[in-house]
Amino acid sequence: MSALEKALKHSQKREVDECEITSVKKKIITVRITDSKIVEIKENFNKDFGIRLIQKRKIAAVQTTNEKEIEKSIDEGLKSLTNLKSREFWKGLPYEAQHKILKGTFDKELEQISGSKIIDIAQSMINSSSNNKIDTITGSLNIVSEDFELRNSNGLHYEEKATYISGIINAESEHGRTPVSGIGYDCGRTLVNFDTEQIGDNAKIMCIESINPQKIDSGTYSIIFEPYSVGELLAFVVAPNFNFKTVSEKKSCFSEDFEKDIATNEFTMIDDPHIAEGIGTKSIDDEGIETRKNNLIEKGIFKNTFSNLFDSYKEGNKSTGNGLRIGSPLGRSSEPIPISAPHNLKIDSGSSSQEEMIRNTKHGLMVGRLWYTYAINPIKGDFSCTARSGIRVIKDGEIKGPSKSVRIIHNLPILLKNISEIGNNTRNTIQWASLPSIAPSIKVENISVNNI
Repeated sequence: MSALEKALKHSQKREVDECEITSVKKKIITVRITDSKIVEIKENFNKDFGIRLIQKRKIAAVQTTNEKEIEKSIDEGLKSLTNLKSREFWKGLPYEAQHKILKGTFDKELEQISGSKIIDIAQSMINSSSNNKIDTITGSLNIVSEDFELRNSNGLHYEEKATYISGIINAESEHGRTPVSGIGYDCGRTLVNFDTEQIGDNAKIMCIESINPQKIDSGTYSIIFEPYSVGELLAFVVAPNFNFKTVSEKKSCFSEDFEKDIATNEFTMIDDPHIAEGIGTKSIDDEGIETRKNNLIEKGIFKNTFSNLFDSYKEGNKSTGNGLRIGSPLGRSSEPIPISAPHNLKIDSGSSSQEEMIRNTKHGLMVGRLWYTYAINPIKGDFSCTARSGIRVIKDGEIKGPSKSVRIIHNLPILLKNISEIGNNTRNTIQWASLPSIAPSIKVENISVNNI
């Protein structure tokens, strides 16, 4: 009998109404790059258990790393129920899960990757970013393989093996008047589609093209946000406004705009849990609900939100299959209580190449990366972000050179309405400790920029 089966059997003996237990067995390989060298290769093995107990609609949560202590953990969790509030709206855990094997979510080669191969990948990232104008290269490579298992007292049993890979390089240069940097990245689920040379090349090019930046005038610009900066906006500004809980509590800037026009009609944003190579791709969410593609914005119209069981039940609705237990640096965790989050936030590709977007810009900037992106007034949609490097000045359809750091304080509803072009260069991105997204370059008009 497995540990999860024993836990469920013990919960039945204790006459628990419902019990859910998750197990995550994970191998994490991390390579750290500093001073243009591989300085550390670390391999960790973790196995964690998360338990959710429901008794008289009171919900308790416990977590342990000790398989032999699971029954004791359940007993401790039951003791805490006395002080908890009954959730009268709770309707129960799911009964079955129709698991489908999705393409591009598990790679035997990644699961069994050798130490020499890992070194080759990291060294290739370094080599492709090397240049006589690059002084320092830093970065990391993360390779994760996991076995996820979910069982509950209603008979649901779901198991899945998954792999993930993510690499990032930061190239720095002091060849100009001020230090500058450039970033390169890639992420996915299989080794064959992971492009180490692209990571280094992108970091090198962004860094070199940022040397000797000029201070620009504060004012209004057209801005072409490249995919990595779009991913930053999606994770920290856009996504929270489509959480069902946020919308229903009137804390989203779009709470009053359901089925209304909130963006240009060329803009479609989907939560796509089935796309190959997506970091968040899965057929069943972490509560046992089947996942589905969910058009959040369809041709500019606010169509849907995302939610887990708890938040949906609270408002008398059904889960959209977005109950997630997000792990670090990639994959799942054994958190007992899942959160509501998108799987892969995807913007439909447009028809413009990035070169065409540049040619169509009279007075603008191209922004490769953003820092310190956060909401200032979430209910109104106001946000702030800073572009510190990877900024290029565009004048009359041509790139004229790099710009010094600028700060952007803007408004999300206004931004979505002022999208003038969407690129055809869609890429997987994931920000540090954040949400995965699949995004192209996006050009937005009339953005106020302040020099720093």
